[in-house]
This record gives sequence, C-alpha cells and structure tokens, in this order.
Amino acid sequence: MSLITPEFGLIFWTVLIFGAVFFLLAKFGFPVITEMVEKRSDHIEESLRTAEEVKNQLAGISKERELMLEEVGRQKESILSEASRTKDEILRQAREQAAQESARMIEKARLEIAADKESAMRELEAQIALISMEIAGKIVSEDLKGNAAQCSLAERLAEQCPSRISKTES
Repeated sequence: MSLITPEFGLIFWTVLIFGAVFFLLAKFGFPVITEMVEKRSDHIEESLRTAEEVKNQLAGISKERELMLEEVGRQKESILSEASRTKDEILRQAREQAAQESARMIEKARLEIAADKESAMRELEAQIALISMEIAGKIVSEDLKGNAAQCSLAERLAEQCPSRISKTES
C-alpha cells in the first residue's frame, strides 16, 4: 500500500458512499433546494415588477401633481384678477356714491343758505318797518315848528337807527 495511490477497497467504498449521499440529496435535498431557489427567484421577479409598477405610478403621480400645480396656478391668477376687478368696481361705486353725496350736501347747503338769506331779509325788512313806524310815531307825537326842529329830530332818529340795525344783523 502506497500513500499516493489508494487501494481498490477505499475507492469502492468512497464511490458507494458518494453515490448514496448523491442519491439521497438528489431525491430529497435538491428538490427542496431547487424549490426554495425558484421561490426566491419568483419573489425577486415579483418585487422587481412591483418596483417597476410603483416607479410608473410615481411618474404618473408626478405628472398629475404638475398638472394640478398648473391648474392651481391658473385658478390663483383667475381669483386674483377677479378680486382686482371687484376691488376696482367697489372703488368706482364708492367714488360715485361719494360724489353724489357731496353734490346732495352742496345742494342742501345752498338751499339752507338761500333760506337763511331769505329769513335774514325778512327780519331786516321787519326791523326797518318797526323803525319806520317808531320814527313816524315820534314825528307825529312831536310838535314840529320849524326846519331846525325837523333837522334835529331827523338827526337824533338817524343816530338811533344804525345802532338798532347793527344789533339785528349780528
């Protein structure tokens, strides 16, 4: 027996044991291992398909988001322009109302001034009439004997009249 070359018995038993182990592995081990590898392969393929679908969905969602952002931008512009038009219309109406109100107030003030002027003129005429009646009453009651007495009476009455007129005007 040599150390380098094995004997026939050793080779026989080694081949026999190897065949038996191979047969057992082929009958019971390899199908289980193959099945597990196929399941794992199927799972990986399914995961890849799912990842691809998710990627496509994300791309679609991204496009939808962009479209929605564009739509929101258009709506924002529309709302802003409508608000601007509404603001301009409100300001225009407010200006018109202010102009109408100021015109009414001016007309009312003119009417009040005219009424006050008319009232003042009536009052002045009444005062003049009273003063004239007082003067006439004093003239009648006095005995006028000459031009000098008439002038003196007229001067006294004239001095009294302006003070009454200035009191009624103020």
